[in-house]
Amino acid sequence: MSANLPEQPLWTDEDPVDAADLLRLDLAAVLACLDELGAAASVTLIRQHLAELLGALADPASQLHQPVAAPLEVGRNYLIGELHQIGAAHTLERARYYVARLHKSLTMVRTSAINDLNLNRWKEYDDILTDSLWVETRRDRSGGHTAGYWGNFIPQIPSQMMRRYTKPGEWVLDTFAGSGTTMLEGLRLGRNTLGVELQPGVAATTCARIAAAANPHAVAGQVVVGDSRTADWGALLDAHGARSAQLVLMHPPYHDIIKFSDDQRDLSNAASVEEFLEMLGQIAANVAPLLDRGRYLALVIGDKYAGGEWLPLGFWAMGAIQERGFTLKSIVVKNFEDTTGKRSQKELWRYRALVGGFYIFKHEYIFVLQKR
Repeated sequence: MSANLPEQPLWTDEDPVDAADLLRLDLAAVLACLDELGAAASVTLIRQHLAELLGALADPASQLHQPVAAPLEVGRNYLIGELHQIGAAHTLERARYYVARLHKSLTMVRTSAINDLNLNRWKEYDDILTDSLWVETRRDRSGGHTAGYWGNFIPQIPSQMMRRYTKPGEWVLDTFAGSGTTMLEGLRLGRNTLGVELQPGVAATTCARIAAAANPHAVAGQVVVGDSRTADWGALLDAHGARSAQLVLMHPPYHDIIKFSDDQRDLSNAASVEEFLEMLGQIAANVAPLLDRGRYLALVIGDKYAGGEWLPLGFWAMGAIQERGFTLKSIVVKNFEDTTGKRSQKELWRYRALVGGFYIFKHEYIFVLQKR
């Protein structure tokens, strides 16, 4: 087995930041300790001061833990890891470099143009995925999420995309709103979201779910009934005082694998793969003008098997988006285990695979594209 494959699931049901791991400390006291480390005349003295500092961190009654008006919030594992790296340095110069780096990370914020991740403390974001293989074992069912709607995607996907490619308060468009996964994650993360859903019944249920969900950041989370090929995305944004969006999420039907409705505007009713790709391209062309230049679109889709042949639907769909003014930035392969359609038929599908000479689908793609 390749050493690059993850040995543990990348996701659990825990929140992105475990509350037990978050320290609230007196920043001035922490910086005084770091200044003492930086002024030490030898590695031996640095290690002695480190032992004292680690002891103070472990003692709730120490000065570091005294309540202050504006506490330093920092991950326990991150801070202790940085301190251990200082202690492991073999030279005074290297130890002082690590001390200065930690001091900078605790006092200065450096972000990119597309998110609010503090790059000076990038090691804290161990829940932000940067590899192209995502393995998940359980769906997040918190915050109003449900697995009852066929074809909906797991909440971790919009969560990862929003945290990587948007800042709080920015706008996210979902062209296939479905059960409202994107909107619910937007409420949780403080991103404004607008979704279009073709089926009125589904949209009504989703709107009720959004209305019942907590909205701690007081952001918009709206789903309207319509066809994403012709929806007036500009008017939807304008109604909220916004002129453009900063992220688009698309999770279309995988052509006709699941029939979602009898509506001929539904992509799952496209007469052919070619028609499906044209309809998908029309949606991308309709939403693209509202996406800021240089910002991102994420397409979540899988392949299909038909007529005894594996059809690379995902890559064809990727091409349809590229033709509408987008550049491919990344391809993520994500596993899935128990789909609604196959959950009760595992043995049957295994038999079919052995007879038919094919492999059972266990993955889908997340194509990350940037608007040119």
